[in-house]
Amino acid sequence: MMNKDKLEVLYDEKTIAERVSALGEKITKDYADKDLLVIAILKGSFMFFSDLLKKIDLPLEIDFMAARSYGDSTHPGEVHIIKDLDKPIEGRHILIIEDILDTGQTLHALYKMLEVRGAASLKTCAFLDKPARRTVDFYADYKGYEIPDYFVVGYGLDYAEKYRNLPYIAVLKNVD
Repeated sequence: MMNKDKLEVLYDEKTIAERVSALGEKITKDYADKDLLVIAILKGSFMFFSDLLKKIDLPLEIDFMAARSYGDSTHPGEVHIIKDLDKPIEGRHILIIEDILDTGQTLHALYKMLEVRGAASLKTCAFLDKPARRTVDFYADYKGYEIPDYFVVGYGLDYAEKYRNLPYIAVLKNVD
């Protein structure tokens, strides 16, 4: 059982579903007649990725990447690829799906890595955008919600690998 006294719902299931549908419609229009490859950044984006794909009314392909940022509080982390793409992306229209755009370090590094691989276009979609924490000049082309500097969990986002399974986004209170 989840410790409810630490969680304050920020976006409920219905609100999330409505926003994901709107994003899916916009992406469908923007990528009509294009060879679209949608890439999920694991682990956090898996729920958003799955729901969003169901709302994109186009033939598309999917792939997955996983990255880890190493560093400390005084030095920006170097991004290491844990799982790379399965196929080349040259000539493809790429949409990278991320759970949250926080400092921007990881998504910016992945974007730069993929940019040199010869994609026809490269755009990003983040379900949550937390601009107050941005340390690099990077912004998502599509976003679900812009949020204040809250520590959020649920809908794929975690705290110590817990809470990813929540069907909503919640602010986690009393985080050390």
